[in-house]
Amino acid sequence: MTIPPFVSVIVVNWNGKETLQKCLESLFNQSYSSIEIIVVDNHSEDGSYESTRSIYGEKIKWIRNSKNEGFARGNNIGILASRGEYILLLNNDAWAEPDWVRNLVESASFNDKTGMVASRIYLGDQEEIIDNTGHLVYPDGISWGRGRMQRDTGQFDQETEVIFPSGCAALYKKQMLDEIGYFDEHFFAYCEDTDLGFRARLAGWQCRYSPRAVVHHYFSKSSSETSSFKAFQVERNRRWVIMKNYPWPYLILSPWYSIKRYLWQGYGILKGKGMASQFSQRNSLISGWMILIRSFYCAWVMFPVMRKERFRIQVKRKISSKEFGQLLNRFGVGVRTIAFGEQE
Repeated sequence: MTIPPFVSVIVVNWNGKETLQKCLESLFNQSYSSIEIIVVDNHSEDGSYESTRSIYGEKIKWIRNSKNEGFARGNNIGILASRGEYILLLNNDAWAEPDWVRNLVESASFNDKTGMVASRIYLGDQEEIIDNTGHLVYPDGISWGRGRMQRDTGQFDQETEVIFPSGCAALYKKQMLDEIGYFDEHFFAYCEDTDLGFRARLAGWQCRYSPRAVVHHYFSKSSSETSSFKAFQVERNRRWVIMKNYPWPYLILSPWYSIKRYLWQGYGILKGKGMASQFSQRNSLISGWMILIRSFYCAWVMFPVMRKERFRIQVKRKISSKEFGQLLNRFGVGVRTIAFGEQE
């Protein structure tokens, strides 16, 4: 009898009192038994760590950080403490259906180069509305959930290749992580899964989408979808993504795509459409401009660090610039989708 691969599921928690217990309960209800659960608490102040630890005790491996280390470092701490052949990540504001782990592991065996597997993620309790079925990428480094906000009518029932998974609910092969490195801790939160996914792709690894691996997710529960914190993190971090990972032809072209995106988002503000419009209504146009300026400055202050990372990544690259471009074309997303959430 074949021994099933051992799996480590990591949940990074920060003030997740409303959702953490439901998340952990879904992991204890998994049909896959060869599993350990690791909770990395980023110094929560809402009692979520104490209350859940009193319930589950030694059934879970607990790690308590002395401060909020962010999503990237929080997961890295969990990975370092893990014993699994596969590393599974699950957000503290998400919960998994009983065969989630089993189906991810089955999809991971597709071939030897499968290093990542994406889940079918629904929005909260809305089983018919898609949050994510793997990522799509705009050419300036912004990622978008494949199928996001679409009603699920069976169009995502086929197991297939995707560019890389959302870190909300993903499988990563430990062998792959040991080869390419873990999450970049400079990112703190947001786009770290895009960065890791690109690094894996450049190293020749592939990603599958497992339609039967189902998760439900309260999107942006930890920070509002239109918060200035998230807007800054995304805009700064996506610059680091392209600085590190994009071959020169696509790195040089990326500013044009950013300008195009900004113009469409500006149009959205005028017409009251899209996320930029919602952000300006909650914050202000001035705060939006300040985020762009600040993100540009902070990204380039780190240029010497990112240049070293770029050299380390590019020197080991196993796919050509042409193949990288083919990935962007196959798994690309249009500017209207980014600006307005509209399908193109």
